[in-house]
Amino acid sequence: MSDAAIAETRTACPYCGVGCGIVVGTAAGRIVSVRGDPDHPANFGRLCTKGSTLHLTADPATTLPARALHPELRVRRADPRRRAGWDEALDFVAARWADIVAADGPDAVGFYVSGQFLTEDYYVFNKLARAAVGTNNIDSNSRLCMSSAVAGYRMTLGADAPPACYADLDHADCVLITGSNTAWAHPVLYRRLEDARARRPQMRVIVADPRRTETAAAADLHLALLPGTDVALHHGLLHVALWEGFVDERFVAAHTTGFAALRETVREFTPERTARITGLAADDVVRAARWIGAAGAFLSLYCQGLNQSSDGTAKNATLINLHLALGQIGRPGAGPFSLTGQPNAMGGRETGSMANLAAAHRDLASAADRAELAAHWGVDRVPAAPGLTAVELFEAAAAGRIKALWIACTNPAQSLPDQALVAAALARCELVVVQEAFADTATAAHADVLLPAATWGEKSGTVTNSERRISRVRAAVAPPGEAREDWRIGADFARRLLARLGPPRAARFDWDSAEAVWNDHRASTRGRDLDITGLSYARLDADGPQQWPFPAGAAAGRARLYADGRFATPDGRARFAALPYRAVAEAPDARHPLSLNTGRLRDQWHGMSRTARAPRLFAHAPEPVLGLAASDALRRGFAAGDLIEVRSRRGTLVLPWQPDPALRSGQAFLPMHWGAEFVRGGVNRLTSRALDPVSRQPELKHAAIAVQRAALPWRAVFAGWFDAAAAGGRRAALMRLAEAFPFALCVPFGRERHGLLLRLAAAEAPAAATLAPFLAAFGLDGDAVLRYEDAPRHRLRCVRLHDARIEAFALAGATAGDGWLLSWLADATAVTVPPAVLLRPSDSAPQPGARAGRTICNCVGTDERALARGAGGADSAGDLLAHWQATLGCGTQCGSCLPELRRLAAAQAPAPAAGAAASIALS
Repeated sequence: MSDAAIAETRTACPYCGVGCGIVVGTAAGRIVSVRGDPDHPANFGRLCTKGSTLHLTADPATTLPARALHPELRVRRADPRRRAGWDEALDFVAARWADIVAADGPDAVGFYVSGQFLTEDYYVFNKLARAAVGTNNIDSNSRLCMSSAVAGYRMTLGADAPPACYADLDHADCVLITGSNTAWAHPVLYRRLEDARARRPQMRVIVADPRRTETAAAADLHLALLPGTDVALHHGLLHVALWEGFVDERFVAAHTTGFAALRETVREFTPERTARITGLAADDVVRAARWIGAAGAFLSLYCQGLNQSSDGTAKNATLINLHLALGQIGRPGAGPFSLTGQPNAMGGRETGSMANLAAAHRDLASAADRAELAAHWGVDRVPAAPGLTAVELFEAAAAGRIKALWIACTNPAQSLPDQALVAAALARCELVVVQEAFADTATAAHADVLLPAATWGEKSGTVTNSERRISRVRAAVAPPGEAREDWRIGADFARRLLARLGPPRAARFDWDSAEAVWNDHRASTRGRDLDITGLSYARLDADGPQQWPFPAGAAAGRARLYADGRFATPDGRARFAALPYRAVAEAPDARHPLSLNTGRLRDQWHGMSRTARAPRLFAHAPEPVLGLAASDALRRGFAAGDLIEVRSRRGTLVLPWQPDPALRSGQAFLPMHWGAEFVRGGVNRLTSRALDPVSRQPELKHAAIAVQRAALPWRAVFAGWFDAAAAGGRRAALMRLAEAFPFALCVPFGRERHGLLLRLAAAEAPAAATLAPFLAAFGLDGDAVLRYEDAPRHRLRCVRLHDARIEAFALAGATAGDGWLLSWLADATAVTVPPAVLLRPSDSAPQPGARAGRTICNCVGTDERALARGAGGADSAGDLLAHWQATLGCGTQCGSCLPELRRLAAAQAPAPAAGAAASIALS
């Protein structure tokens, strides 16, 4: 297809809070390409692996079978859902909703929405809950990732407003990254940091993280603190800053309150005591404090490692304390900068779409603020009592207090902690409405009413990124089937509900466009700290993304806040938070001796309802595995290939394990993406719902666990290629078939084709009839299949060939290794041995060459095998990286792989001469 046939639409990425601009290519009503928008100030044309493959996740051939295409409903829980029209579905829900409100009050219902909503969607649902229904029971899944950042900013600076901007990376002399593997979670922003370090080699980067992540490995100083000890570290850093005279006494006196109390709090956090609590060396605490204190400009970047904690607000506030004490805020290169996790978590915060917030940063506890909002919406009042937050909503549903739940654009049956509670809540709730683009999410299975929603590339509106920059989102194609934009669904429902509820709830929901909704939101911000009355769709279209505040009459938005030293508090002074250090809510003990840390993978997003549509995104981390320190595995006698039973106080999960050199002894790591759609039970079967007392954010990051070898000696592995349109549905069907097995995982693989890998394990070999449906699913039940079976020993090997290449195989038995067959299948390697040889046991099979290993660069498909083939005469890590880039093309496109490529180059390159080493050490 010629470039001339491709139309282009500028929009924004639906993944992390960096807020990258994207140019979408469409042809014949389909999204066919994406590229970074070179004019967007968040990314200047760069994209990460996830963003650069968005067109693959929007391909109708892959996604259409999984999409929710028309409304479905069931009147009774025991019935299957049936297709319905929009009128029938919304009338049904409105009638049930009105009955529940009439019988049990407005607080008997709740809305759980999403940081992937557009701002317009958020605004409509916030008004729906508070003005139409009359409840503050509306919360966002941003509660799981950003609410502690919100609370920390409000507690200290007076408003939920990140004071810094991306350009500060170009001016910072010292950058502290804490609670964030930025290289993987915010790759485009991390590349900007790399560029800044290259231009300004005097910049120092400190990373505080229990794991030696890619971000930590590239730092000048890695503070590998014990999980949950961040408050102690922040207090210790401030203690040293006080002792060594780094505190800006003039700034503190002129612009803050509460420093005397904080000084007393940190007095006892000497370097030695801080080291005992955090597990760090006292010298490293002092070194970090000196680098921070002596810096002309000090910038901190932080994310879920601080937020997802039962003490997350304190972790945020005590880091902000450090900035205030040093006067490091409100100027270039300085400030506490929370990195937003989702593409529009900021938009949700701006519209007040969280249970304890009100629109435009209004305070629910303020009668004046509530009256102002009620007047804007044309209602008598806005409810005063804070609503139930995310976990509390589901606790109330499980207890029978919440009778109806509306879940939109999020997947709590995967993402909330303590999944046993979530299952109980969804089972007991009288009415579960799920508004979703994909019908195959774990939550959609619980829906009494499923409402098909438009998704990325199909809807228009705005989003706000981490630096308060508002970008236009534009539809490139029409939504499929009967799917509708989220705001339209909410507004249509609100009108029907109000017709039943009647006065005094007479708010208007008669917008005719997303722009009209946004204009209503814009008006609500007048005179507030986030005033955007100077903006319009026309201005955003003409001038590009803009930062708030941008009041009427302004020529531009404000890049940095608090430059005048005046904060968003009643007296204009920032407030120090003299908060105590508290141990993690669930510390390891004799029964649960390991600390589990959860986190993100480089190429996956949240519960993978979108990224799973692109099999190549599994190449970097193909399967869920539990990472353990080698010493902990050795102590327990774990061997390669063992399955591990992981047990927390809430549930048990069986997983493969692998040694993880990034971990210290006593810790374990598990990526947060793997829900029950991919592995039996899902990660959040283990995690804790202990809540921060201020932000009500759950402790998703840490849990105490025990591990032991799983007594599941019988194993089976199935792998094969599938039609793209069938792969997603087949994966879900296979996981349903595998419900009887204590261990089952099913993941995609492949680059140009769509493959599925299924693993099963059990204590005893199942009957042949149990395996028959799995063999049929992989096309391994026909006469043309090569087959070896040893029934007395429960061994089975099947291979299906096409054009001398393996199309599918199955191995079952006590030693069902898959190594060489899976390699030949995935590589599409031609079989050059007699077919019977393919049925040999794995330990006596011919090897087709070294296994490819993980894919490091997803853009061009470079794997570990290719990187290990030779140094090309390179005599330094830099030369080796350049050689790989020139010969393989890796690291030359999106750049997400560059941190790992640099680390691998450093490990493979010849060691420098002794003189050179000494020179480097002294520089």
